[in-house]
Amino acid sequence: MSAKASDNQMNERAQHFLKVLIERYIQDGQPVGSRTLARDSGLDLSPATIRNVMSDLEELGFIASPHTSAGRIPTASGYRVFVDSLLSLQPIDQGLIAQVQHELELPTELGTGIVQSASKMLSDMTRMAGVVMVPNRNQEKVRQIEFVPLSNTRVLAVIVTSAGEILNRIIETSREFGRAELEQLSNYITHHYAGHDLENVRREVFDEMQATRADMDRLMAEALTMAKQAFSETDAEPDMVVSGQTNLMDFDELAQMDRLRGLFDAFTEKQEILHLLDRCLEADGVQIYIGEESGYQTLRDCSVITAPYEVDDEVIGVLGVIGPTRMAYDKVIPIVDVTAKLLGAALKTR
Repeated sequence: MSAKASDNQMNERAQHFLKVLIERYIQDGQPVGSRTLARDSGLDLSPATIRNVMSDLEELGFIASPHTSAGRIPTASGYRVFVDSLLSLQPIDQGLIAQVQHELELPTELGTGIVQSASKMLSDMTRMAGVVMVPNRNQEKVRQIEFVPLSNTRVLAVIVTSAGEILNRIIETSREFGRAELEQLSNYITHHYAGHDLENVRREVFDEMQATRADMDRLMAEALTMAKQAFSETDAEPDMVVSGQTNLMDFDELAQMDRLRGLFDAFTEKQEILHLLDRCLEADGVQIYIGEESGYQTLRDCSVITAPYEVDDEVIGVLGVIGPTRMAYDKVIPIVDVTAKLLGAALKTR
């Protein structure tokens, strides 16, 4: 049921009660009874009226009654209405933003190192699991390449990508090159391939080497030969970094052994979570999956909040937080959004 359809079926009083009930449940984790709802709502209504509103909300599928309690708890549909229509986001403390910015600017190994920092900070700030997709190198654009002489016929190829990552390759050349020659080759390759992503560069270099060499001068031939080695595929890097999985053990609704085992298996195998993050690459802004909205049975008791991070207006990855449906959405959503923006900015600076 869409949030718009839900709003049409609820009057303002019912929406107010749903908001109060969900906020109380997020805070305490206990089913909310009529008496608590009456006190927190600030409305002077009879117990019978409150019970009627609760009954209406339950009939609409927004709250449910656990067998062990007379109180009510939100359903995934209730959380969806709450997030889409009733939520007031909390601004992030400027000191916290400055701390995240500082941590991301600390010297680390480029690429995976800074991604690990972002994942850990998401986990620390939310006390849930932080996940960050490692930028897809094949989609990163080449910004610059430089050849540095090492010894005899060994040359260090330094590739700078649009994400600020530095890829190093040691290549063997057919003869010994001087520094001036290598600088000329560097300028030639940067001029021809800057702005192209790594996957396209590999293909273009191969195609050009396969083409007729009748018009290919010595400089171009040597440049392509070295480029082929410099842009060769590397061993697979980690595709996702996860921090704080054990934080999920602190939430009673996830602490059952079978649920924890399923979640930890998902974090280890990564396939389902990566598929979900991959879907978010094509979406705009913050995405929120509540319960079974993710499409994965393993995450049926969880909410996933994600945001893409960009370099030069190009989305190169996604980060997010995984936790119980009973999470402080008003605080977690801004944290995910701001961290994504700061990670993109830090990668661009580097």
